[in-house]
Amino acid sequence: MSTMPRISVVVCTYNRADYIVDAMESLYRQSLDKQYYEVIIVNNNSSDNTTSICDAYISAHPDASFQFLNESKQGASFARNTGATLSKSPLLCFMDDDAIAAPDYLERIVSFFDQHADAIGLGGRIIPRYIPSEPAWMSYYVSSLVGNFDYAQEVTLFKPGKYPLESNMIVRKAYFIRVNGFNTALPGVAGTLRIGGEGKEFFFKLQALGGNIYYNPSICVEHVVEVKKLTPEYMYRVASGIGRGEQVRVKAIGRMAYYKKIIEYFFKLGASVVLGILYTLQGNPAKAKPVIQFRIDALKGLLDSRTTV
Repeated sequence: MSTMPRISVVVCTYNRADYIVDAMESLYRQSLDKQYYEVIIVNNNSSDNTTSICDAYISAHPDASFQFLNESKQGASFARNTGATLSKSPLLCFMDDDAIAAPDYLERIVSFFDQHADAIGLGGRIIPRYIPSEPAWMSYYVSSLVGNFDYAQEVTLFKPGKYPLESNMIVRKAYFIRVNGFNTALPGVAGTLRIGGEGKEFFFKLQALGGNIYYNPSICVEHVVEVKKLTPEYMYRVASGIGRGEQVRVKAIGRMAYYKKIIEYFFKLGASVVLGILYTLQGNPAKAKPVIQFRIDALKGLLDSRTTV
């Protein structure tokens, strides 16, 4: 008699043929017995050779429960929802296609939920793996755009308004169903337009149910960051996508919420200018402009009228 998996890992992928095998390999090499987990790779209209690479890897590793499928509706929210629907376990783990899981990643997650019956959600640490090295202009305040996330030094509850990042987030499937999964009005990347914040909105819905969402720094993945791709155009897409996502989210609450968010973004822009001046005075002028530009780009996204795709 087959054993039902205890955790399902959903990895949505889009044109990451160069990295998807590393992500799959890190999940194959887990310390958790393979009978207790499944990996669902959801291809979201990749135009590279992702399909052939994934098919070859899965064929070469028949002892693991890997599935590969396609989702034609563009956007991570569609892909994650599709993967979650097909999952067979009570725990859903969402990991990016350019992330690399620590060897004990899944074992720690399963153990955590065994020991914390009150937990409905969980997030862990995300460490950027810069290729070839961290750029001189990178700072703590900008690194969140490339996935850097280290909320606390020990296991703790997320405070209201704080939440896990998409590259490393886990939820009980029963609660995923209760909040209707990810909001597809916040698809992530859809064509040339980015409307982000899907993870934020998802965990806000979970927090509204009153359950506990934890952070555990020992549940860790690395996030591959190719420095050559961190162009101003790329950083704009990511930062403005955050703003567009916030526009969609707060407008659903009401017009006044949107106006308050605009005021908040202008305040953050002012704070970034002060921070940039401090970096310059401390002898780190290279860090000044990216901090300010981040807030300018996010504000542009918040005010952008293109929030439907």
